[in-house]
Amino acid sequence: MSLMKLKSFKYFFGFLIVLTSTQLKSEDKIDIWKNKNIQKEKDIEVEVQTDESIKKKLIIKPVDSNDQKITIESNSINSKEEDKIFGLYDPEKNDLNLNMWASTSAEDVRASLKRLKKIKLSKTSNEILENVLLSYSFPPKGMSEKEFTGLKVNWLLENNRSDLIENFLKQNENFHNKEKAVQFLVDENIAQANIKKGCEKIKFIGSTIKDSYLEKFKIYCLVIDNKKAQAQLLLDLLREQKKSDKFFDDKINFLLGISDKTSEKTNEKNLLNFYLSSITIKNFKYTPTNNTKKEIWKYLNAANLIKLEDTSDKEKIKDLEVAANSGQVDNELIFNIYKQIEFDLNTLINAKNVYKSLEASDARALIFQKYLIVENVKSKIEYLFLMEELFKKDNLNNIYSKFFSDKLKEIGIKNLPQEYQEVAESKILTDEELTLGKVRYNDKILHQSKILKFYVEEGVNFKKTQKDLDKILKKIIKDRKYFFSAKDLALVDTLIKDGFKIPNNFNYEDLTSKYDVPGNLVELIEKKQNAFVALKIVEIIGEDEPHQLDSETIYFITNLLNEMSLTKIRNKVLISALPQRV
Repeated sequence: MSLMKLKSFKYFFGFLIVLTSTQLKSEDKIDIWKNKNIQKEKDIEVEVQTDESIKKKLIIKPVDSNDQKITIESNSINSKEEDKIFGLYDPEKNDLNLNMWASTSAEDVRASLKRLKKIKLSKTSNEILENVLLSYSFPPKGMSEKEFTGLKVNWLLENNRSDLIENFLKQNENFHNKEKAVQFLVDENIAQANIKKGCEKIKFIGSTIKDSYLEKFKIYCLVIDNKKAQAQLLLDLLREQKKSDKFFDDKINFLLGISDKTSEKTNEKNLLNFYLSSITIKNFKYTPTNNTKKEIWKYLNAANLIKLEDTSDKEKIKDLEVAANSGQVDNELIFNIYKQIEFDLNTLINAKNVYKSLEASDARALIFQKYLIVENVKSKIEYLFLMEELFKKDNLNNIYSKFFSDKLKEIGIKNLPQEYQEVAESKILTDEELTLGKVRYNDKILHQSKILKFYVEEGVNFKKTQKDLDKILKKIIKDRKYFFSAKDLALVDTLIKDGFKIPNNFNYEDLTSKYDVPGNLVELIEKKQNAFVALKIVEIIGEDEPHQLDSETIYFITNLLNEMSLTKIRNKVLISALPQRV
C-alpha cells in the first residue's frame, strides 16, 4: 500500500502552512509518511471539522520509513475516549476522503452490503467494492467504528482474501475481529496440509500481534523445526498468561517427548486442535458429516484423509457429494468413488434402461462408467448430457459443470454431431478472469477511436489528444448518417470532465437529453454520498464486466462517476466498456 500523504487531505491545509513555515524550506515537499526527520515517538495532532459539525482530533502516528504501518486515530475534542479508523487504502487513491460515509446512514450501508453478498460479483465489481470498503474512513452515521471495522474484516474472510488480510494485520493494530483474522490465516495454512510452508508464511505477523491461537501455532512450528527449548519456553509463558489449555498442553508435551502418552480423543473445537489430533493419534480415522466445519473438510481433503472403505454406504457417499458441491472436497474424489461402485456386465450393457431404477448416486455412477467405456463420440456426448441431468436433479451442478466443460473441450465442438454443437458450446466455461485482448482503434466510431489512447495507454500527450479529437469529431459531425451512441456520449462526457474542448456545433445536450440518469442516484450525489453511490454502481454492474453492459447503462454510470469526480473508478469502467479488442 502506498502511504497516505498529509497534503492530500484538504482539512490539513492550515496545519501544512504552520509546519512549512517553521520547519521546512518553502520549496520542500511535505510527506509525513516518508520524512525521516519526524521522530517516531511524537504524534501529530490535527483538528478536523466533520460534516456533522463536530470537531475531531486526528492523531497520526509516524513510523519508521521502512515500516508500512499506519495508525490514524480520531477523537472528539474534550473527549477522553479515543476512536480509531482502520483500513488498507489511502482514500485519495480512489478520489475519496476520510469523510466519504459521513452523510450516509448505517442502515443504508448494511442493506447495500447485504444485497451485494447475494451477487457473484465480476472482477471489476469486486475491485471497486474492495477499494471503497477498505479505504481508511470514518464510519457511516449511526455506526460505531467497531461495527464498521467488523464489516471490513468479515468481507475479507468471506471472500478468502488472505493476501489482503495479511496486509490488514500489518497496517492495523487492535482492531475488532482481529482474532478471527489471525485464526483464518493460521487455519488456511494448516488446511493446505503443508505445515512447514505455513510456518514460514506465518512468520510475517511478527511479535507485535499477540493472539493465543497464533502463539499456539508458532509453538508447534518450533517443535517441528526441532527448536524444542524455544517451544518449551513459549509454552511456559502461554501457561503463565493462562492462555493455554489442557488439550494443547497434552499434545505439545507428547510431541516434545516430555510424556509418552496422549489423549486418543479427536478434538474438533478448531482446526489446530483437529490437526494435532490427526498427527498424534495412531491409525487416525475420522468420518466427516454435514456438520463438520469447512476448514476441517478442507484439511481432510488436502491431507488425503477422506476415504470410503464401503461403497455400499449410500449416506456416506451422499455426504461427500454435498461436501464436494459446496467446494469442501475435490470433485475428483466423487468420480473416483463412482469408479469403485461395482456393476455386473448386464447392468452396464443396459445402463440407459437400468439407471432409472437405481438410487441417485448409483445411477450417476452407472452412467459415468458407461461413458468411460463407450468409444464413439455420439454415444459419449449422449451420456455426458444424461449425467448433467442426473447431477442437476439433486442440485449437485457444481460437481459436474467443470468436468462437463473439460470433456467437451477434449472432444472439440467441431467433432460433435451437428445437433449438439450449439448447446455444447454454451456448456463450456470461460476463464474466470476474462482476458480482454489488445485494443484495436477505429476512428470511424468515436468511442473506439484513437482518442481512447489517452485513457488506455500511459503518457499520452493532452494536446495531441485534443488535435485528434478535433479531427475525428469534425469528420464524424459532417457525416449526417452517423449515429451518436450512448457509448460515444459516455466518452464525450468524460472528455468534457477532463478539460477537453468540444466543438460548438456538437449538440451534446440535445444528444444526451434522451438518456435518463436515475434521479435517486443524482440525489445521493447532491447529498455528498459518493461512497454509497459507488456501492450502488457495484450493484448495477454486478456479475457483468463493464463491456458486457448495454450502452445506456455505461453512459449513466460514466455520467455519475464524472459528477462525483471518481476518476480512477471511471477510467476502470471505460477501459473495459468502450474499446474494440482483438
